[in-house]
Amino acid sequence: MLGWALIFLVVGIVAAIFGFSGIANAAAGIAKTIFFIFIILFLGSLLLSIL
Repeated sequence: MLGWALIFLVVGIVAAIFGFSGIANAAAGIAKTIFFIFIILFLGSLLLSIL
């Protein structure tokens, strides 16, 4: 899941460099969402493994 977030982040950066602001904003938003989902799932599995 973290890999997907990094892929969307790279797509957003490349789109921003070439001036495609709409695509860059969408890719950055998707990357941010996937990253936060990853963090929540990671913390959840960390807490469950401790208990």
